[in-house]
Amino acid sequence: MKKRLPDDFYDRIKPRLYRRIGQELQVAYRVLDIGCGNCELVEFLAQTYAQQVIGVDVSSESFPPRHRKKGGSVKRNPQCIKADARSLSFLPRGSIDAVVMMWSLHEMRAPVTVLREAHRVLRPGGEILVVDFPRRSLAEELWNEKYYTCREIVSMMRRTGFEKVGCRLVEHRQVILTTGFRAPRR
Repeated sequence: MKKRLPDDFYDRIKPRLYRRIGQELQVAYRVLDIGCGNCELVEFLAQTYAQQVIGVDVSSESFPPRHRKKGGSVKRNPQCIKADARSLSFLPRGSIDAVVMMWSLHEMRAPVTVLREAHRVLRPGGEILVVDFPRRSLAEELWNEKYYTCREIVSMMRRTGFEKVGCRLVEHRQVILTTGFRAPRR
């Protein structure tokens, strides 16, 4: 008989996931968090790894007041900007070292467009890390949302130009971690 995970499973593992994300992206200085929600991960990466972190989300209602910015230039650290990730025009091509998307890919209206834009803003050799809920997970049962499989995320990332794409299930197979890289200059 399969042991049932507690309903607060994702809250319990969040600190461990933050550390895992930080370790994966620790060599990056300029980090973009797409779908940053309440800016918790933005703050964690900025404080723990002294990274310059920008969070982007279409809704700014959950941003802490000290991080709110309405778009335009990127000046202070950390910051959260209300913007649509399908068009990150305030970020120049190749200006970001790493992109992270935690619990947000499944929320995107046009995920392939968002991934293309993430690819555009990454520097050559830059990394993307997508952390999401997998299909047939506890999250699907709890929130009645539809999620992607590893194969689907890998396919989207490859179609948008990412190389060395890898995907694995972690945390009792309840979390997908997918990594990819923008090709280095040749």
